[in-house]
Amino acid sequence: MENKQDKAKYKFGLLGRDISYSFSRGYFAKKFEKENLPHTYVNFDLQTIDELKEVIDNTPNLKGINVTIPYKEQVITFLDKLNKTAEKIGAVNTIRFTKNNKLVGYNTDYYGFKNSLKPHLKSHHKKALILGTGGASKAIAYALKKLKIQFDFVSRSHKKGVTFSYNDLTERIISEYTIIINCTPLGTFPNIEECPTIPYKGITEHHILYDLIYNPEQTKFLNYGFKKGSTTINGLEMLRLQAEKSWKIWHKS
Repeated sequence: MENKQDKAKYKFGLLGRDISYSFSRGYFAKKFEKENLPHTYVNFDLQTIDELKEVIDNTPNLKGINVTIPYKEQVITFLDKLNKTAEKIGAVNTIRFTKNNKLVGYNTDYYGFKNSLKPHLKSHHKKALILGTGGASKAIAYALKKLKIQFDFVSRSHKKGVTFSYNDLTERIISEYTIIINCTPLGTFPNIEECPTIPYKGITEHHILYDLIYNPEQTKFLNYGFKKGSTTINGLEMLRLQAEKSWKIWHKS
């Protein structure tokens, strides 16, 4: 079966909005070239999720899709089945097309985040703040739970499941939570002067600042941590790990 797939020409892609900067397209193009595979990877840049059905109907040999902002939750209604982990998380970033054209949703963000954070953890990293409440933040929360790290969500307003609004945050709170993860798009190129509004004075050399953004490599958010001697991590390794996990999922189908 594996040889058969190697010879067949399949199409893969990234579903999102305003994704011309996409890491995935370049990553998989290089991978296919290096491994001498005839497949292609394209961007499905959709203004609304409703356009997805048309994309699926009009794209022959579509084998797998990655999903990014803002469709990780919205895409679920288009799927025939959810993998158990994706179901628990409530967000999908990988879709596999089965032999009988069923769409199965997975979450590899959780895997990528967990395994890129783990090598940096020390005994004092017991509490985390998750900035943002979108689809990506759900995978982050699931990974922290698996790592037995206590976490709280920060959002612009108080809603169910959110502990703090940005206005609630103080230097003392920031100093208590030694892992801070930016799951918002604030600071993404070209808006590199933006960053989450938190009391950065509370950050110390004991902190880990993790930004899911990878372009630029060092966001303004990460730069604040860098200046304080914190461990800073961008989203590149997470993306690489989740992309490889996606490939394994697609390859087994």
